[in-house]
Amino acid sequence: MSSRSSKPLLVVDGYNVIGATPRYASLVDEHAGAGALADVASLSRDPYGYDPFETARSTLMNDVATYAQGRYDAIVVFDAAGNLSDDRPQFAPGGVRMVFSATGESADTVIERHVVRAREQGREVLLVTSDNTIRATVGGIPITTVSSQLLARDMQTTNEEVREARDDRSHMRMTMEDRLDPSTRDKLWKLLGR
Repeated sequence: MSSRSSKPLLVVDGYNVIGATPRYASLVDEHAGAGALADVASLSRDPYGYDPFETARSTLMNDVATYAQGRYDAIVVFDAAGNLSDDRPQFAPGGVRMVFSATGESADTVIERHVVRAREQGREVLLVTSDNTIRATVGGIPITTVSSQLLARDMQTTNEEVREARDDRSHMRMTMEDRLDPSTRDKLWKLLGR
């Protein structure tokens, strides 16, 4: 992502969206227990490297990539405090940056840093979180905030539209004849004597 991009910046509070949205919360591994989302740090300290949030994070990243495509530069921020590795890679599935906070740093701090930097560059910012603390922290900065639930609903609608468009295309008859404009097709039929 270039700091000179003219696209608005979409900043997503990852674990907040996962915790506030049944679609993603249901993807947190069941063995993590009912209070899993309340204590991300302790769950991610599995000595065997097991990560109960992997599927939920991956699904969220794919959904954000579909939603942001062509409209936003997107960053999804996760709190990595207490994780086995504070050097988690910053993957970019579908052009979306996945950022983990460093040990000793909260995701809120990372979010604030990205929002402030974008606003200093004169970029529009859409912040997605239902966390009132982070909303208040960046509240003096002219940004648009939406709740986690609203983004999840918008992403679901976008995903359904993409799926329907893909299904419609897959059912189309795509012969060579179908791809030609009518005048070219008529000329070819005349050449073939039909």
